[in-house]
Amino acid sequence: MVVEQVVPVFFLSDSTGISAETMGNALLIQFPDLIFARRLFPFITTVEEAQRVVAILDAAMDGPVTPLVFTTAAVDEIRAVLLTSRCPIIDFFGLHMDQVEATLGVRGMHVAARLHGVGDIQRYNNRMAAIEFAIEHDDGQSLRALDKAEVILVAPSRCGKTPTTMYLALQHGIFVANYPLVDEDFESVDLPRPLRKLRERCFGMLTNPQRLSQVRTERRAGSRYASLEQCTHELRRAEAMFRLHKVPTINSSASSVEEMSTLILQQIKQLKT
Repeated sequence: MVVEQVVPVFFLSDSTGISAETMGNALLIQFPDLIFARRLFPFITTVEEAQRVVAILDAAMDGPVTPLVFTTAAVDEIRAVLLTSRCPIIDFFGLHMDQVEATLGVRGMHVAARLHGVGDIQRYNNRMAAIEFAIEHDDGQSLRALDKAEVILVAPSRCGKTPTTMYLALQHGIFVANYPLVDEDFESVDLPRPLRKLRERCFGMLTNPQRLSQVRTERRAGSRYASLEQCTHELRRAEAMFRLHKVPTINSSASSVEEMSTLILQQIKQLKT
């Protein structure tokens, strides 16, 4: 029996580490046959903290597999210490900042908080408002001000509406509501009444019956709700509804949250042009 070796991966940042993880994982996803053990070190804000992280990285070099390190540390003093590690380091900030500064003819601030747009107060406030809207309108909990939604995700239960909703709100500041299709909605191919005047903002989400049954079984094993027959019925009825009303659809079993969000954003741009 061959035991697959696990590649240690470290994400380092003097802020939240979101950028390091996002860019690093975008590269790692290109190696589907490898197994990665990921560890995040966010908010490395002092030289002493950076030195402690370097000690951990160097200890990992003594393991059976060479670790991989991604960093977006923006503060020069912190970056300088991290780069003393014996580990192979992909320094996203250093790789690109020099070229950007040379092109602009201006030195950047090299301040950690600005890496995530904290300095853009309006953008930050827009994202927070979008998150509040998404929480209020998650799973059809509220219909108040539904007409303010830029996107309404419509799908049978457990098709991935909530993760996609929150991603669009958090990452892009989009006002998103999601609306679950329930038994009474499947009695007709009409859109649910609250959505009929908002059809152009609706996006249908589908998956495959086996996947939906599996997800529902984890929540409610042995129930009619989780049965393959019920999942197949709901998905067929939902698909017929979306087709009749020309609601664009996304298959959540074949796409990641990031991919689905990108498709939705492209559709929004087309509608606005």
